[in-house]
Amino acid sequence: DVQPMTGATARVKLLKPCNFEWIVDGTRMDGFLAHEAQEVVPESVQGTKDAMRNETDEEGNVTSVPDMQGIDQSKLVPLLVKTIQELEARITALEDA
Repeated sequence: DVQPMTGATARVKLLKPCNFEWIVDGTRMDGFLAHEAQEVVPESVQGTKDAMRNETDEEGNVTSVPDMQGIDQSKLVPLLVKTIQELEARITALEDA
């Protein structure tokens, strides 16, 4: 059931790119907050916002720790390519007008 993608530009406008610092090592990077990206491209995100999981140490002590979400950035590529195509078509139409 292959269908052409539509409305990519409108969806890209909903994404909220940001610059953030990793708590673990202080590294700064550009990216997305997973729970925000999940609202626009749900297939790109694994996990649940604010989820916790139990972790057992060597002595058998159980601690509840964050179970972080992850983003598969490659799942954003088709949306970005279609957005470029839509914008290119708009530019061409304006140039030909």
